[in-house]
Amino acid sequence: MIMDHVTGISHIGIPAKNLDETIRFYESIGFKCLGIFHNGPNRCGFVAYQDLMIETWEGDQPALQAGAINHVSLNTTDVDATYAAAKAQGLNIVENEIQSIPSFWDHGIRFFNILGPNHETIEFCQKL
Repeated sequence: MIMDHVTGISHIGIPAKNLDETIRFYESIGFKCLGIFHNGPNRCGFVAYQDLMIETWEGDQPALQAGAINHVSLNTTDVDATYAAAKAQGLNIVENEIQSIPSFWDHGIRFFNILGPNHETIEFCQKL
């Protein structure tokens, strides 16, 4: 089953009009910046307050209205098994294969996305 290796929410993804301004805003309300990483030419920041983490990045146009959240990410301990379960379940998987970003965190991440019935994006992410 797809949730067999999921341990909880990883983060909420919100594109930023201005990454530095966005991080400063979240810091001003009590969040802590956990890191800024590069994904190609763009930067991506992670801010957290207690058990809520927000990923915010430059390079994608934000909605600038209600509905600005881009995705909800779930932690998985085994992205390969989770991907196989999503395929077996016939879920609407966005990518043709598991994606990776080696520059995030200490050893990179591997992830994939599915679409829900309202075209909401749910990411399954494993920190390596």
